[in-house]
Amino acid sequence: MSKEMLNALDALEAEKGISKEIVIDALEAALVSAYKRHYGQAQNVEVEFDQKKGKIHVYAVKEVTEEVMDSQLEVSLKEALLINPAYEIGDRIRFEVTPKDFGRIAAQTAKQVILQRVREAERTIIYNEFSAYEKDIMQGIVERQDKRYIYVNLGKIEAVLSKQDQMPNEFYQPHDRIKVYVSRVENTSKGPQVFVSRSHPDLLRRLFEQEVPEVYDGIVEIVSIAREAGDRSKVAVRSHDENIDAVGTCVGPKGQRVQAIVNELKGENMDIVEWNEDPAVFITNALNPAQVIDVIFDEENPKACTVVVPDYQLSLAIGKRGQNARLAAKLTNHKIDIKPESDMTEYYEKQAQNHEELATAVQDESSLPADLTNDEYETIAFNEEQLKETDQEA
Repeated sequence: MSKEMLNALDALEAEKGISKEIVIDALEAALVSAYKRHYGQAQNVEVEFDQKKGKIHVYAVKEVTEEVMDSQLEVSLKEALLINPAYEIGDRIRFEVTPKDFGRIAAQTAKQVILQRVREAERTIIYNEFSAYEKDIMQGIVERQDKRYIYVNLGKIEAVLSKQDQMPNEFYQPHDRIKVYVSRVENTSKGPQVFVSRSHPDLLRRLFEQEVPEVYDGIVEIVSIAREAGDRSKVAVRSHDENIDAVGTCVGPKGQRVQAIVNELKGENMDIVEWNEDPAVFITNALNPAQVIDVIFDEENPKACTVVVPDYQLSLAIGKRGQNARLAAKLTNHKIDIKPESDMTEYYEKQAQNHEELATAVQDESSLPADLTNDEYETIAFNEEQLKETDQEA
């Protein structure tokens, strides 16, 4: 057994990358429990594994005391001095108690420990490997499904696709090849658990990185994404190179690039809009394909605005079941209230009246001599008030 044990430990370290010392420590701890279980011993026991010869020794550890109260845990000073005159009270002495048939028990225990360590090592390797793929995209094969999950084979592990992470317009069959977004990886007591998604907005980001080299290189940046999986998405992009059109680059020649993404997502509609640092322009772009006449921001809340559109464009701006407006609001991070132009007539008339009054006030002020002091302005104003009172009395 000694040579077999040493060879097994060497092979385990070479093939699985499991340190020999870690296995030996675990083996010694397991053999202590096995000895106490099989031989009904309650004393302090230590197991030592000889790494050179592969032999296992069991020792009962006893403390040197003046008077022995428990022979399994203590040894008298008189007996200890017979062993070695240097022993003192409080010292610990090891007595070998290795049973003759302990080799069989050791072999069984060693097998269990090694198998356990192999499983733990494989779990750790898989966890570390798939942790590197977290927030990334992978291709898998649909294996099976139950009421809770669809199980996707990613090679070394079976990932789970929950109902909320599935696309409502897709039906998954065994052996289907699908691209999934690795949303998170957890190290559970049963081993690594990988959760994947088909509805996550970042799946779009990774697909654009695969299809558009400029996005992968960072020349074109995806600023924000608003997605209703399986139906429609809006993607805001901007270019860091003035010679490159961000929208045209993402669409590709004859729409090939964006069409590849649409095909992968089973026909999900895709709106690619240009990001702009001016919120009004960005909101206008986000509501594409609807035309926008004006964007009026709330003075009290800069993240809320009213968007004015032509009457005949109102339904287009709002979209089916409010989808266009809802996605535009998510994309721009603004609360958007869409109004037809006819409802804003009173508002624009009031704005025009305020503008005229302001212009008149500016004109009246500009007709006075420019070099008047504040006191002279007050004197003129006082005289005007006096004239008005005189006219009224008359």
